Amino acid sequence: MTTPVIGVLALQGDVREHRAMLEACGVRSAAVRIPADLAGVDGLVVPGGESTTMSNLAIAFGMFEPLRTFVRGGGPAYGSCAGMIMLADRILDGRPDQQTIGGLDVVVRRNAFGRQVDSFEADLHAPRIAGDEPMRAVFIRAPWVESVGPEVEVLARVEGGPQAGTIVAVQQGNVMATSFHPEITSDRRVHEYFVRLVRSPQ
Repeated sequence: MTTPVIGVLALQGDVREHRAMLEACGVRSAAVRIPADLAGVDGLVVPGGESTTMSNLAIAFGMFEPLRTFVRGGGPAYGSCAGMIMLADRILDGRPDQQTIGGLDVVVRRNAFGRQVDSFEADLHAPRIAGDEPMRAVFIRAPWVESVGPEVEVLARVEGGPQAGTIVAVQQGNVMATSFHPEITSDRRVHEYFVRLVRSPQ
């Protein structure tokens, strides 16, 4: 396969950080703002940001149906934080008119870990992504996964504190998501895992 091009949905959020991380992983990145931008990408990242704002902008730019078509057609997709919300089939505590791209048979609760002041970091083990070494995960107004469908694999859970056992990383086929923000750390393992998924889709 030639060098993949991975698009980053560039409506709002951590677009620059994801693009820098992807390029550090040896692939090309591209901003995806309008439907035509999807034509040239092999995978898609939906960044962290503010999910209701992202949803409203996706409506305004006519992006939802093209994004859904990409994902339903088997296009690899990864969402971090707000991106997890955008890729979930069902949301709790969302606005009544809030739309999602879907692709993950999960129920996600928005802002489940609390407000900005409740942001925190934690070490997580995600063997499929990172092997035996823990990852330092950064949670900022983060969602969590309340429940998963039968075809969804849980990749990581919170390991300590009052939220121990909470699901914070999932994958279903070519679609994956994390509650946390690997794009704002120096750890490339989540993005490297996604790049491998793009190179060899399931």
